[in-house]
Amino acid sequence: MIVHQLPTLALASLAAFALALLSAVAGFGGGVLLLPVFTALFGLPVAVPMLTLTQVSSNGFRVWLNRAELHWRLIGWFAAGAVPLAVAGGLLLAHAPLGALHRLLGVFLIGVVIWRRLNPRPRRPGDRTFAAVGAASGLGSSLLGSVGPLTAPFFLAYGLTRAAYIGTEAAAALTMHLAKIAAYGAGNLLTGRVLLLGAALTPATLAGAWAGRRIVGRIGDRAFVTLVEAGLIISGVIFLIAG
Repeated sequence: MIVHQLPTLALASLAAFALALLSAVAGFGGGVLLLPVFTALFGLPVAVPMLTLTQVSSNGFRVWLNRAELHWRLIGWFAAGAVPLAVAGGLLLAHAPLGALHRLLGVFLIGVVIWRRLNPRPRRPGDRTFAAVGAASGLGSSLLGSVGPLTAPFFLAYGLTRAAYIGTEAAAALTMHLAKIAAYGAGNLLTGRVLLLGAALTPATLAGAWAGRRIVGRIGDRAFVTLVEAGLIISGVIFLIAG
């Protein structure tokens, strides 16, 4: 099966590398852009669990590369909300109104950037706030494939930038993606084809994460925040179009 799909795998690997690099620099964005690529190449029932497998490898490597800057309390609170809702979302995947959810998330992301510009010093969220952020992210990610942009405003408002932001966000997302894999397995979505394709794309996602880590260390804090906000706007527009 894999041999007959080598041209498709080559294109998917190129996309996975480029978007893993983007995620390693901005902390998100790869999954949002990679889902339509995987859907076009492999079909939606394969694309969503396959995307989750690539995100596990990409996020896991980003955690390792930024391990000295992790904020474990935030990761713990995020996981407390994300894990149960990710499992629930994975089991509900076939029955949810995905178009409406896409549009709602798109409006939210664009609104957040406007709000941040009107309030340049937003109130710093408490640690426990991230349980609610994790719950919303876990449910949305299971249903939509990726909602990394949803968490970005909260990590930024907490004061995290560059390595601390990239590593902490990746570790939080990793707990969610592992829970999604368990739910997809229970729902018979982790077929042999999905597992083989996910494994075949892992080298490209690891290479992209490594290349992105080399870039992010050269970006100043102000430029980094601007880059993330630009990514939020682009992601919001993509969700509105997808909806």
